[in-house]
Amino acid sequence: MKIFILDSFHAAGVEYASQHAEIVRWDDPRVKNWPEEADAVMVRGTKIREADLARAKKLKIISKQGVGYDNIDVAAAKKHGIPVVRTPGVNKEAVAELAIGLAIAVGRRIAELDRRVRSLEKLDRTRILGVEMWGKTVGIVGVGNIGSRVAHKWQSAFECKIIGYDPHRKLAIPQASKLSELLEKADLVSLHVPLNEETKYLIGKRELALMKPTAILINTCRGGVVDEAALYEALKGGKLFGAGIDVWEVETPRVDSRLLELPNVVATPHAGGGTEETQIRSALLVAEQAVDILKGGKPVEANRIA
Repeated sequence: MKIFILDSFHAAGVEYASQHAEIVRWDDPRVKNWPEEADAVMVRGTKIREADLARAKKLKIISKQGVGYDNIDVAAAKKHGIPVVRTPGVNKEAVAELAIGLAIAVGRRIAELDRRVRSLEKLDRTRILGVEMWGKTVGIVGVGNIGSRVAHKWQSAFECKIIGYDPHRKLAIPQASKLSELLEKADLVSLHVPLNEETKYLIGKRELALMKPTAILINTCRGGVVDEAALYEALKGGKLFGAGIDVWEVETPRVDSRLLELPNVVATPHAGGGTEETQIRSALLVAEQAVDILKGGKPVEANRIA
């Protein structure tokens, strides 16, 4: 049996897979032949499309690291009878931590002040004030594994008032009946939804105009959920206090991204799950799921998406 590892994985997952099957790593030139040769694939961001799956006659499982799966043609996989599994919940604490960290960095202008101190600029502290989060209203858009942890942390550590919006779940927290209601009330909007037809540009010009000019927007889910051009105009025009962005329409953002010009944007390179602990857990689960299927097991339904 051959497991093709299409992207860079933590050594823990690579080692586990190698103990149970022949592996072909992402840095091996043979990896390009995965559609013809793979019995299983371990994948992070590499795109898997209909044309690939049509050639994948031996493929028994696609094991995806992470929660989002917009890089995989799930409908095509289902058509060809190839199960797709992912690792939901494994990175929830890490992503939740980063979402909160970005919000504090934006509100207290940490990244901006760091740059200005390093440039030896003479600073008037009375003219570079930030905003506190204590007791503020936090809007959580998408209250699943990650969104619920973000809500809990803001409420527990900062005594924030929480409003959730998730039309697909019955929430245990106060719930907005419409997204517009949440946007109008929140001092901080934190996004935690998958990218699909329903959520593409969920936050655009109209939605940004509903937010308070003192509000902060945080996106740690998927880049296409926010219209970056509209966000640039809102931030440039003083319609928002700032934004923390971990995910981008084009990843990693190009040097010509106008958002990177703005001092009130804190940027990270899709690093939400980027902790040693999360990468070990996630890589191991990806490998374990692939090996289990190759040994005749069945996909864990809670993790299956096709």
